[in-house]
Amino acid sequence: MEKKKRSRHAQPGRVTLREVAHKVGLAAGTVSAVLNCAPSSRAIPERTQERIRAAAAELNYRPNFMARSLRKKRTYTVGLIIEEIGDAYGSIVISGVEACLRQNNYFFLTVIHRHDPSMLRNHSQLLLERGVEGFITIDTSLREPLPLPTVSVAGHRVLKGVTNIVLDQERGVRVALEHLASLGHRKIAFMKGQPYSSDAEDRWNAVCRTARDLGLEMDPDLIVHLATDDPSPQSGYPYAKQLLARKKPFTALFAYNDLSAIGGIRAIQEEGLRIPHDVSVVGFDDIPWASFQTPSLTTVRQPLDRMGHIAAETLIRMIEKPEDNTSEILIEPTLVIRESTGRAPHR
Repeated sequence: MEKKKRSRHAQPGRVTLREVAHKVGLAAGTVSAVLNCAPSSRAIPERTQERIRAAAAELNYRPNFMARSLRKKRTYTVGLIIEEIGDAYGSIVISGVEACLRQNNYFFLTVIHRHDPSMLRNHSQLLLERGVEGFITIDTSLREPLPLPTVSVAGHRVLKGVTNIVLDQERGVRVALEHLASLGHRKIAFMKGQPYSSDAEDRWNAVCRTARDLGLEMDPDLIVHLATDDPSPQSGYPYAKQLLARKKPFTALFAYNDLSAIGGIRAIQEEGLRIPHDVSVVGFDDIPWASFQTPSLTTVRQPLDRMGHIAAETLIRMIEKPEDNTSEILIEPTLVIRESTGRAPHR
């Protein structure tokens, strides 16, 4: 008997909608309309709605997900398609996605594709079979539209049914290069992004245009093309070593992203050069590591968490109001100046 009593305490019963209705003295249908945000709830006075929500919170009422899905013929689930789990860029975007979906009582299922088109195709189909109502992709170069409403973070291709969350690459590059130019830097080395990274081409085109506008020479010997598929500073370290081995002097390095910038800093310091006294370094993204790096990294900040939140918010709107759709949402970057940049040395 004692054993049964302990079991009942360990697993308390779920509070039902009827119990919430009893507490506020209203019909279960009225309570259901409010807690499920049904269109009929608009006719219910706001004061009454507040009473219902307060009672639900006090009783710790949780809606029955399966019942709600069957009743509305919906799953309230979206598919999250990413390149890699655990990389600094994607994890911050995912954090913003998760927060927004949780606030709106949505769930998400995640798959990774590692830039393999067949994995992307197969896993998209797998998510469809699991009943997702839409997709969010992160740093994924879509070649064709997916069969459901889609929001693509760092997407650049115009596709039917896809909304791209796009950083203003032109502005991001300009604030970085103007900062270096204002410090007297003219011999600048550049790291071009990996060909599979969805931002790489647009950002590089912005670098070339902006350098030309500012009268900055782009010496081919001071350009390296990243190719390593490694979500760590190793993505930049060997390429900075290549730059240094060419024995072509430079006073600043503009890296493709923060990870490659941090790898570059390590390589430069191993040559006995000081940052920023001998070489200034600028990154791109403003991942959490950037402010804790020694020296702390000057970088172009992408509001990654907010981009994830906007992506989820946009997808929910596309699912619930299919006619409300836009092809692109432009995000403004900002420059964060820290310890890794200083005046160009006199040579």
